[in-house]
Amino acid sequence: MNAATTDAYDVVVIGGGAAGLNGALLLARSRRSVVVVDSSKPRNAPAEGVHGLLGHDGVPPAELLERGRAEVRRYGGEVVTGEVENVIRAEGRFVVSFTDGRRLTARRLLVTTGLIDELPAIPGLRERWGRDVLHCPYCHGWEVRDQEIGVLANGPRSVHQALLFRQLSDRVTYFTNGTRLPDNETEQLAARDIRIVAGRIDSLVVADDALRGVQLEDGKVIDAQAFAVMPHTVARAGFLDRLGLHLVPHPSSIGEHIPVDAKGRTNLPGVWAAGNVTDIAAQVGASAAAGAFAAQQINADLVAEETAGAVARLRKVGAASSLAMGA
Repeated sequence: MNAATTDAYDVVVIGGGAAGLNGALLLARSRRSVVVVDSSKPRNAPAEGVHGLLGHDGVPPAELLERGRAEVRRYGGEVVTGEVENVIRAEGRFVVSFTDGRRLTARRLLVTTGLIDELPAIPGLRERWGRDVLHCPYCHGWEVRDQEIGVLANGPRSVHQALLFRQLSDRVTYFTNGTRLPDNETEQLAARDIRIVAGRIDSLVVADDALRGVQLEDGKVIDAQAFAVMPHTVARAGFLDRLGLHLVPHPSSIGEHIPVDAKGRTNLPGVWAAGNVTDIAAQVGASAAAGAFAAQQINADLVAEETAGAVARLRKVGAASSLAMGA
């Protein structure tokens, strides 16, 4: 099946990252007509490699995604590039509209569009994001082990983040950036020999395309080879507004997500979600697994619907036969 000749599918997967591609792979292997809509804007694009993924540790993100696209296509699934503008329900199907005017229809949706990282407005920070400005000790911590690591106070999980990075280096500095640090958290940092700097940050200091330090408003520069920031994260899902599916605050208080049940279903019938769009902290492996699991649930849901329809048709034929015999 080719996207140029059809617009009707069993499942449209919106989002071409690990969750979306793994979900599409399982659906294609179940002989479902499935298309992945990929905006080609992966969240982890700045990173040099994917880490903590068994059998693929260190593989560049773009290479991993290209492998995934090829695997989906091998089983008859499709991957198309595009940006979804909105989704509506019409005549029992979902109508997915692109920003360029294209449309697809689907019996079911799998939303795997991931997150947007909202970063503090510190000069130099956005440019270094995914390189030596990072957030996840499990994704990038080994690469900055034993370095001078700064951690920014940026939300309720920042002290926890500093404690995690302390496992990787004994040279960790916590920048309060003018915020008040509770006594119990001050004690925790002190107990782990984490330096606390109270001044406000002016900018990051970069030289020779590498982070060198953090400059405070008073001009003082604190050495830092890596800088950890806990961003506020928001699910990429504004296109679902017309369906009445909206984001809600995540229980961790670090962002907004689409909640799902134990089977990956949203509160809107026919719509599933997987990966970071619902699980903010999921790494690539967990996101891929969630996509596969949601795909299994979608396929089972379609099988149940098709079986119910077949039973209804069988009964209708049986009733017609009985009437004919009676006549």
